[in-house]
Amino acid sequence: MAEKKASMRKPVFVKVDELRPGTNGHNLVVKVLSSKMVLQKGRADGPQVHQMRIAECLVGDETGVILFTARNEQVETMKPEATVILRNAKIDMFKGSMRLAVDKWGRVEAAADPATFTVKEDNNLSLVEYELVNIEE
Repeated sequence: MAEKKASMRKPVFVKVDELRPGTNGHNLVVKVLSSKMVLQKGRADGPQVHQMRIAECLVGDETGVILFTARNEQVETMKPEATVILRNAKIDMFKGSMRLAVDKWGRVEAAADPATFTVKEDNNLSLVEYELVNIEE
């Protein structure tokens, strides 16, 4: 019996301005503009399992910028000026605004080549406030 080879789909990359609340499965190439540690628990010399780090990073491409929540080892990759590939990223809502995040089902990796685009910093999607509206039928 011939073994069926799983065909890998080529990832579809989206731009920052295409991101919408409550969506996931996004692949993006972004430039890191800034990174700010917002939470650090556990000692640096302590066991890694008890260590928790969260950084808020402003990332963007030529269409806009958005806040990315980097967790633990992702923090190392999200250095200012770095070009990063986010795979299977999702949109989390935080206080009514969008945040980009990559959970255990996604990947954050440094790009082989620096991005050639100029980041459009005046279109910050994390500054747009969304209101949850329940529609009654």
